[in-house]
Amino acid sequence: MSSTDVPPRTINGRLTMSGKLAAGIASGLLRDLHAVLASHAGRIVLEHYQAGLDESWGRPLGEVAFGPETLHDLRSVTKSVVGLLYGVALDRKLVPPPDAPLLPHFPEYPDLLAAPDRQKLRIEHALTMTLGLEWDEERPYTDPLNSEIAMERALDRYRFVLDRPVVAEPGTRWIYSGGSVALVGELIRRGTGKTLPEFAREALFDPLGIGSFEWICGDDGVASAASGLRLRASDLLRIGELLLAKGLWNGSRVVSQDWIEASFKPVIPTGDGLAYGRLWFIGAAMTSALPGGEHPWIAGFGNGGQRLWLMPDAGIAAVIYSGKYNAADAWVTPTRIWREIILANADRN
Repeated sequence: MSSTDVPPRTINGRLTMSGKLAAGIASGLLRDLHAVLASHAGRIVLEHYQAGLDESWGRPLGEVAFGPETLHDLRSVTKSVVGLLYGVALDRKLVPPPDAPLLPHFPEYPDLLAAPDRQKLRIEHALTMTLGLEWDEERPYTDPLNSEIAMERALDRYRFVLDRPVVAEPGTRWIYSGGSVALVGELIRRGTGKTLPEFAREALFDPLGIGSFEWICGDDGVASAASGLRLRASDLLRIGELLLAKGLWNGSRVVSQDWIEASFKPVIPTGDGLAYGRLWFIGAAMTSALPGGEHPWIAGFGNGGQRLWLMPDAGIAAVIYSGKYNAADAWVTPTRIWREIILANADRN
């Protein structure tokens, strides 16, 4: 389906979301897009797919004609899904609570467990990326010194993460870290007795009717909790709408409202004007759907321009897939679509 199909380009002579998206693409202002899908109050208000060069975890896929059935890398939006899965496992009392000490759940590292400078580490610090351990994902993901890449190549990924030098008091500094999410994913595996894809299918995907997905694994066979999930745009939107519905889907409870509310609570600033909760970015913006200035939004961000954006107050969810991997300006196109097209025209379709 193209951007001209849902909804029409103009209403009363004014460009709708689809019209503005088409104009932005035609002008060259919105580049490298693969898919855009947005809903407002449970109704699809924008849907667009186009062909483009793509890759999967760095493996070139060539030109892909994207459509409703096409799987796409989520990259680091995967982290936010893993946070949701931890909440489901916690609801079932299969994993320890966030305030529990972290290292006792990795007893195979007695030297780290006994280290005085690591006694204050809690699971909450992994969920909020405030472990205070050295981690560098500022380098390109093509650089073997990038910490996530180095973790994937390590003989023991969990020791690699937990043995990083301490650079801050736990809970005091946000350091973007795929390693912290690897620990969360392993806690889920140990607590549930299932691999991350197995638990995701049983606990989240099957209840939501998500039948098609991939979860890329490293050379050690471990599914990447930081960046390995691939989903159709419509299925990622379903996850967003589950969160907007406070954990209910078709009348059944999938995840507790308490977990969602705690996950969306700002815990620490990220240093760029945003805040971070439990594996979710948090900001604010204005929308034509609501009066009264800015309203909070929550998002999962992924390399290359992958986005799951939610504005709970307005009932708006949006998925954006893009192919601008490893580019410093990959944030520009999805941000313009979210702010200038979706939020700015939410009541005109």
